[in-house]
Amino acid sequence: MDTRSDEIEHFKTEINLSELMASFGYELDRKSSSRSSAAMVHPDGDKLVVARGHDGHWVYFSVRDHTDNGTAIDFVQRRTGENLGYVRRRLRDWLRSPTARVRPAPESYTQALEPITRDLMLVRTRFAAMELLGAYSPYLVEERRIPMELLTQERFNGLIRRDERGNVVFPHYNLDGLCGFEVKNSGFTGFAKGGVKGLWGSRKEDQDEKLVIAETAIDALSYAVLSGHHRTRFVSVAGELNTHQPALLASAIQKLPAESMVVMALDNDEGGDQLSRKITDAYAASGRIDIALIDDRPSFRGADWNDVLRTSTPPPPSAAPG
Repeated sequence: MDTRSDEIEHFKTEINLSELMASFGYELDRKSSSRSSAAMVHPDGDKLVVARGHDGHWVYFSVRDHTDNGTAIDFVQRRTGENLGYVRRRLRDWLRSPTARVRPAPESYTQALEPITRDLMLVRTRFAAMELLGAYSPYLVEERRIPMELLTQERFNGLIRRDERGNVVFPHYNLDGLCGFEVKNSGFTGFAKGGVKGLWGSRKEDQDEKLVIAETAIDALSYAVLSGHHRTRFVSVAGELNTHQPALLASAIQKLPAESMVVMALDNDEGGDQLSRKITDAYAASGRIDIALIDDRPSFRGADWNDVLRTSTPPPPSAAPG
């Protein structure tokens, strides 16, 4: 006979938390979901991110309220106000009578999720709470000299966010979806705690014939201002490559059409020298000998492409247009 702790363990591992949420009126937001996390949205505006840990536990975190998180038990207790005894009875019935209860529509929840670490779960929850960049960014426009006209282009629009502190955020993705994000502001550079680097990238278009690889998203945008973005995709690696990024770069190169071009728009310093060698290895691993590889650096040692942009562009008005 199962003990109380056994039963609670069954609740955590055997109840599809996404399906349970759907029975409470939540709907799956497919655009914000991936193979390892599901975004569930309620008509009242509540948004929860669901994942499954390597221990098999289904867990969730609220985008709006950092105190609203846990397992199926926490979810039900929070929404019903019932004590633990009533919650256990409700979840016991859910497990025992799957054919007797009213099932939510299959499209309203996810059927399964790949395991994810708690750190990555928190990264995705934090990112889901962030707003889009908005109509104007003093940091990007006034300090970095990147015009909003570029950022509102279809290739870049919607790919940059702003966190609760006003930092500019560039999301990184790998084969499993969102994996981390670059964080930038005046005098500050960081990366998501608990996240891992993948690639930040502009939108892909079928006509793309050039891939620009930069050290940071700021440098990628700066290069786009200076050199144009017609038929060009831009990616950032956020500094030194980790063990997974060379394969992501090789995959991006492999997807280019015949006789395309890869441009390494790196810093003109020792770090750029080392990164150039590693990207060259990723290029070789792609097997695309039909694609040209170009190393394009600022002319002055120690400079990056945002340095070039800021020294060649007059300062804009100091405030957003009214």
